[in-house]
Order: sequence, then structure tokens, then C-alpha cells
Amino acid sequence: MPVTIGFVLSILLVTFPFFALVLCGYVAARRALLPQAAIPGLNTFVLYFALPCMLYRFGASTPIAQLLDVSLVAVYLLCAMLMVALTIAVTLNRDQGHGKGTRGWNDASFGALVAAFPNTGFMGVPLLVALLGAQAAGPAIVTITVDMLVTSSLCIALSRLDGADEHGAARAARLALKGVLANPLPWSIALGALASAVGFALPKPIMGTVSLLADAASPVALFTIGAVLARSQMNSATRTPLADYVPVALIKLLIHPVLVGLVGLGAIALGLPLDIFTLTVVVLVAALPSASNVAMLAERFGADNGRIARIILLSTVLAFFSFSAAVALLT
Repeated sequence: MPVTIGFVLSILLVTFPFFALVLCGYVAARRALLPQAAIPGLNTFVLYFALPCMLYRFGASTPIAQLLDVSLVAVYLLCAMLMVALTIAVTLNRDQGHGKGTRGWNDASFGALVAAFPNTGFMGVPLLVALLGAQAAGPAIVTITVDMLVTSSLCIALSRLDGADEHGAARAARLALKGVLANPLPWSIALGALASAVGFALPKPIMGTVSLLADAASPVALFTIGAVLARSQMNSATRTPLADYVPVALIKLLIHPVLVGLVGLGAIALGLPLDIFTLTVVVLVAALPSASNVAMLAERFGADNGRIARIILLSTVLAFFSFSAAVALLT
């Protein structure tokens, strides 16, 4: 489709409200209209109530074959591992503490996670469904599962390699597994997939409640992203040089979608049953800004949370333009 001004405007009409809600949350927190003490409550509502209902509803209405697409998992997982390796190679400095701006395994690993983990749950699924239709939910849900189960667990384990304790990485892996098991999102995806597989439908009153919570997920999640980013920026005690976060944000927004696109096309050329629509969805997932929950993980594990927050904030701001451009090129 030729890229005309009218076509670009039609894309911006869809993407603008999503990013505008992030800005609203950011401004509300920065101006203290939303107290910082209220932000964890918003996170809890989104993570434990609204988003699980949205993912369950999409999973239950998506054919099980689409949720078990081995070719999609292989392509996306390979790209995630390459992104982690690339970002660590670019940012890791084992002489941490011996010079300004050096980065050890802890900071390099969370930088890699923020470069490889798109904001698919809070932003991507509702945005892609609005752009491409309900059939885009299945591939996006698959990528969420890969990032939560594999990418985040790997990066958390790698982040412990700085410690003198030889069991640091193993302990981190156990903590990561515990976090995955306590996270309601994989369970909601699994339950939705099971419902799809067996043709199960919730009773209408219960499904009505699930639908109300699911409909609230997108606006509250986007508003919460902005509030979380503002809180992280306000609570950061140190100034972070541009060179410490701009390259990682650019890796996320530019290299990640290009890598997924090239690997996906290579897989199709080799005969893997990956259709173009699914590849388009996954490339757009990779073009999303960094996941906002990585800032909370970085804080929990003692990484430079100010740097991670700046990567997420910059990638979110720039994604309004880069993601819209990717949609214009691919649709």
C-alpha cells in the first residue's frame, strides 16, 4: 500500500490515544495529581485483575493452533536471545567500579532485558488489536509468554554473575522461576488456551464480569505506564549520561524489529510454516517500546534503576514516531 499523508494520519488516529494515555499518567504523577502511594494500587489492579481478564478473553477466543505456533516461538525466541547477547556485548564492562560509566553483569543484563522485552502486555496487545484486528492477539500473546518465561528468567540469572557467591546465578534462576509462578499473566494465558482447546465458555454472568475488567485493562495500563515512568524518573538519585541509555533505546526500537523481520523471512525461506500476517504482528511487537515492569525488576535486584527508567522513557517517547512508521511500512 503506498504511504500517503492520509494513510499516515489514519495510523496516527489509532496510535495517538494510546501514547496520549501514557503521557496523561506521566503528567499526573509529575504534577502530584496522582500520589506516588497510589501507583502500586494501579499496578495491582492492572496486573492481578484487568490484564489477566483481557489475556484470558483473547486466549479463549483464539484457535489453539495459533497459540501453539512452534515456528513463531522459535523465531521470536532466537531473536530474543540474540538481542540479549548483543546488548550485553555492547554494554558489559567487567572492570565495573574502576572507571566512570562502567557496567557489570547486573546492569548489563537488565539493560539487555529492557532491550529485548517489549511492552506487549500493557500496550502491545490492545494497540495491535486496534490496528490489525482480533487475530493479532494470538501471536502477541505467544511473545508475552516467551518473554516472561525465558527472556526475563535468563537475564535475571545473568545479572547475578557479578556476585562472589558461586550460587548467585542459580539462586537468581530460582527467584525468577518463583516470580513466573506468582505472576498471574502466564496462568491467564494458559487458562485461555485451555478453554480454547476444549471449547469451554464461562457462564454469562462471570464472562460479563471478566469482560468489564478486560475492557478496563488498556486505559488503566497505559495510564499506569506513564505514572511508573514518572515515579522512576523522580526517584532516581543520580544523573545518567546519554551514552548509557540512548544506544540501548535505539537498539530496542530499531535493531529488534529489523532482526525479527530478517530472521522471520529467513525462516519462511527455509520452509517453516510462518505466515506473513503472523510475522508482521511479531515485527510490530518488537517495534514496541521497552516493558515498564523491567524498572521494578531492576530496582528489586539492585541494578541502576535510573538508567533502566530512562531507557524505557526514551523508547516510549520515540516509539510514537518509530512504531507508527513501522506500521506504515508493514501494513
